[in-house]
Amino acid sequence: MCLGVPGKVVEVHESPVGMTMGRVSFSGIVKEVCLAYTPDVRPGEWVVVHVGFAISRIDEDEATRVFDYLAEMNELDEIHIPQPEAGLPSAPAPSARASAADPSPPDRPHAAGGGS
Repeated sequence: MCLGVPGKVVEVHESPVGMTMGRVSFSGIVKEVCLAYTPDVRPGEWVVVHVGFAISRIDEDEATRVFDYLAEMNELDEIHIPQPEAGLPSAPAPSARASAADPSPPDRPHAAGGGS
């Protein structure tokens, strides 16, 4: 089932690529969330989050009602999935065989032969 879960915005910031992002608390579990669809939201306000995107702003009473209903249906398990501290995983380190002399991605075989 796809759900939008209410959360309280605790921080708003801009990502390195200029996207409005924030940290949102779901009953004490804080996750990194994209706020691009709600760019005027401020810390202390409530949003509905679906797959990591805040899709609308709601008031605290509505957030409480929705959260209670979701808890009653046992639909809050996903918010307990651990998150990296910065909110996003870091890029993996390049493999030892990747170099300027070998531009092939490490997960792809080298082309056989010498022509193009």
